[in-house]
Amino acid sequence: MAEPLTEIPLNIEETVQDAVKNATDKAPTSIEGIAIAYLSLVVMAVLPIFFGSFRSVKYLKEQRESGERHETMSNKDALMFPVIASCALFTLYIFFQFFSKEYINLLLTGYFFFLGVLALSHLLSPIIALVVPASIPNMPYHVHFTRGEGDARTDIINYKFTSYDVICLLISLCLGAWYLLKKHWIANNLFGIAFAINGVELLHLNNVVTGCILLCGLFLYDIFWVFGTNVMVTVAKSFEAPIKLVFPQDLLVNGLSASNFAMLGLGDIVVPGIFIALLLRFDKSLRRGSELYFRATFLAYVCGLLATILVMHVWRHAQPALLYLVPACLATPLTLALLKGDINALFNYEDQKAATETAEVDTVKKTE
Repeated sequence: MAEPLTEIPLNIEETVQDAVKNATDKAPTSIEGIAIAYLSLVVMAVLPIFFGSFRSVKYLKEQRESGERHETMSNKDALMFPVIASCALFTLYIFFQFFSKEYINLLLTGYFFFLGVLALSHLLSPIIALVVPASIPNMPYHVHFTRGEGDARTDIINYKFTSYDVICLLISLCLGAWYLLKKHWIANNLFGIAFAINGVELLHLNNVVTGCILLCGLFLYDIFWVFGTNVMVTVAKSFEAPIKLVFPQDLLVNGLSASNFAMLGLGDIVVPGIFIALLLRFDKSLRRGSELYFRATFLAYVCGLLATILVMHVWRHAQPALLYLVPACLATPLTLALLKGDINALFNYEDQKAATETAEVDTVKKTE
């Protein structure tokens, strides 16, 4: 009887120590702090989709006017995308298992720093043009570096920029230095939002069929890697790069130095976002003066995101956001198209064909 009596207080002491350690490992939160974190993630997710969609319309128009043919994703690309993403994700997981996390993140941080500065500069360009006083001239510059002479001459560098672009670059470099030195969550979100807006603006799906293939493939991809394995969650927690939006749940307790974060991957923003942007361009092609398909699917995305957060909070487990976002983003425009009688027009719409038809109409008007 002596051994059990002496072991009981020891076990109790170890249990108490474990409980204290678990309590101190995670920063304390409040209901208000959690609500603010989730609401902030929703706002940060919908803003890139909204602004990126309208910027994609402008980008397509600029490409059409310049005569350039922009790159779009084909059906084959959409089919292969989940496979390539799975290979990349699992490769990162293997690296994190066998190599030092610090060295991998150091390499990735440098890579995303370079991309982030470019993305943020592109995003700030129209803002700086409005903010900078007119007394400061916007001087154009052209860097042109060629090789060879005559017909054999080829361009190595052919880049045009302005003095306002230099201002954007300097601001972006300062923010990038802040991220490199501090890895602060605000700097992370600035780069993440810039990546998301640029992604929605520049990555174009040519038609709805391609969008459906891509979303359905990534729907299965997200479910498998989140529910089937711990790969997605492990990589997301180990990967120190602005590929996710984060917001502290303990902001009200610890202020800007908070450390207990809720997170949302950029893929859950950009992938539905490029589909929603396609619907906005489809609305514009109908020339009805409304944005019905865009606004309805945008609202459906918000509802799907709220459903993801609700399930995640109730079940206390990471959720594949595309499990809720893909059905919402696909069912809404397809149902609307059936009700409005636009189903054929929706599936026949293509960015390239619409651009060509618009250019022909403009040519006829100019001729007349």
